[in-house]
Amino acid sequence: MKFSRLCAAVLLPLILAACASGPKLAEMKSTIPTLSADQGRIYFYRSGSMIGAAVQPSIMLNGAVVGESKPGGFFFVDQAPGSQEVSTSTEVEKKLTFTLDAGQTRYVRTVIGIGFFVGRVYPELVDDATGQKELEDASYIGQPLDQSAKSGAKAL
Repeated sequence: MKFSRLCAAVLLPLILAACASGPKLAEMKSTIPTLSADQGRIYFYRSGSMIGAAVQPSIMLNGAVVGESKPGGFFFVDQAPGSQEVSTSTEVEKKLTFTLDAGQTRYVRTVIGIGFFVGRVYPELVDDATGQKELEDASYIGQPLDQSAKSGAKAL
């Protein structure tokens, strides 16, 4: 009995620390820069589920790391229009490709799947209504937003 309490006392703070902490979308929406007419915006997010909470791989966009897949977290990237490739990697690499148009906002949710050694995190494109609704429960984990950059700067 003492061992299980000890495990719970040690593991609970670690699991909670793995979750995103930051302002919710509603709290910081006014600080998000306006999207430039010649760019598109991609929101990346993950649900707050504790399943696979310790698995937090980098998210790559067109070969460059843009953030991490953290439970309950979101960030965004403003990007030039065209073909986009999102990838995550744990024991295997998972990829998603889609087209981004100028002025368009896309939503990429990262999801935990079952893996052989560790959970696999894979990106999936969701429709606007689903993405907007699910973002409401997420915490901002991107780079601090510059108040003077409200005219369409790139942000994470």
